[in-house]
Amino acid sequence: MHDEIVKIKGGRKGLQLSFAEGASFDDIWKHIEQKLESGSGFFLRGTLVLVPRERFLKEELARLQKLFHEHGLICRTMGAEETAAPEGKPAAPAAKKQKTASPAARKKDPQVQEMVVVNRTLRGGQEIRTASSVLVCGNVNPGAQIIAGGSIDIRGTCRGLVHAGASGDTDSFIIADHLMPTQIRIANLIARSPDHMEMTERAERASIKDGQIVIEPIER
Repeated sequence: MHDEIVKIKGGRKGLQLSFAEGASFDDIWKHIEQKLESGSGFFLRGTLVLVPRERFLKEELARLQKLFHEHGLICRTMGAEETAAPEGKPAAPAAKKQKTASPAARKKDPQVQEMVVVNRTLRGGQEIRTASSVLVCGNVNPGAQIIAGGSIDIRGTCRGLVHAGASGDTDSFIIADHLMPTQIRIANLIARSPDHMEMTERAERASIKDGQIVIEPIER
């Protein structure tokens, strides 16, 4: 039941969040905070996160937005017409004002990235090339490649070529359930996998530390 408190749907603009009916704000807060603090890549840095404004009080929305901001994400609200949000509290007048002010807010957030969500396995010869972050719900097979301006999260096995931070972002990272690529690139750094690799039981994260690419196990 705990895993269903927060549900995520990938969209063209980022991640849309919905929440289990009857879940308290404290439960939602703890669930999101745990994922953010774990550094598991549940949310990629710079991603736009959308939450239904009807689901929370104004003070609760402010707390959520501050939490996401502290972890390098952008949190904005969306109305019922934009998503099938669960029934909740009626929208307050302040929330309506926030909707009219959102275009100006967008101009103040040049760091916001759209996320490309791929709900399939990438086979040899296929390529994803984008200036944003990438989430792959599937495997990346040998001969396939991903070139992203942001970070890359693969919910499966990575055996292809992956290049995060292609525009020079050294804070980008690569995460996979099984990280066994032919080549890893982050910004202008390159690392190759050893000739013989064993599949690990834990997800792994590749990032830049002290001027080199380092791979570490993480908890999803």
